[in-house]
Amino acid sequence: MKIRFDNRRAVVTGAGHGIGRAIALALAEDGADVVAVDINTDGLAETASLSSGACRAVTLDLGDRSAVHAALDAIDADILVNCAGGVRGQVGRPIEEIDAADWQAIFDANLAGAFWATQAVVPAMKAKGYGRVVMISSGAGRTVSLTGIQAYASAKAGQIGLTRQLAHELGPFGITVNCIAPGFVRSNPTTEKQWEAMGEGGQAALLERIAMRRLGKAEDIANAVLFFASDQAGWITGETLGVDGGK
Repeated sequence: MKIRFDNRRAVVTGAGHGIGRAIALALAEDGADVVAVDINTDGLAETASLSSGACRAVTLDLGDRSAVHAALDAIDADILVNCAGGVRGQVGRPIEEIDAADWQAIFDANLAGAFWATQAVVPAMKAKGYGRVVMISSGAGRTVSLTGIQAYASAKAGQIGLTRQLAHELGPFGITVNCIAPGFVRSNPTTEKQWEAMGEGGQAALLERIAMRRLGKAEDIANAVLFFASDQAGWITGETLGVDGGK
């Protein structure tokens, strides 16, 4: 049976490209009224143009709590997918070289933004006694980061912890909170650079460690989101699902 989201409103952060875009498009295709959020205005416009369903764009810096509440408080969302994040242009460096701004920028994009967005939409979910929150973490939050960026691994692990905590807080209100930890997916300029930097030997070694012997696609992650966002997952909460081809 195909999952449908008719009469459901979904907020998807990080929807300007890559995995977030695939999630927004999949939800819209299956009937949801999608609010696509990103700091990248041009990327959001492209996402909206590609959608076969209802999809409107909101340009937003998720690290700014006041801006997040101003944009999302009145959305009346049934589904929130926290996909915004990434490494903010950083590369792996020794710990002694990391300054406060570098550390905070990644936490704002990955963890604080997920917290503020959830905080903004939860009151409406509580009022209706229904909600689905899905965090998009990373395999880096469960093991180590391929990038070597300490803040990224820490923030992604923080999303997993936040998932468990919010699941217990919000469960009594009919709201589930679950998390997906993707494996390596070539979905945006940053991951393309990472893939190229590995070289042929590194690429082959990475594929050898994956049971399915292939990289993931953004649509693989979107499919898992559709399940967690559906009524079929109504008695699943606090879980982190690895969508990584098998490790």
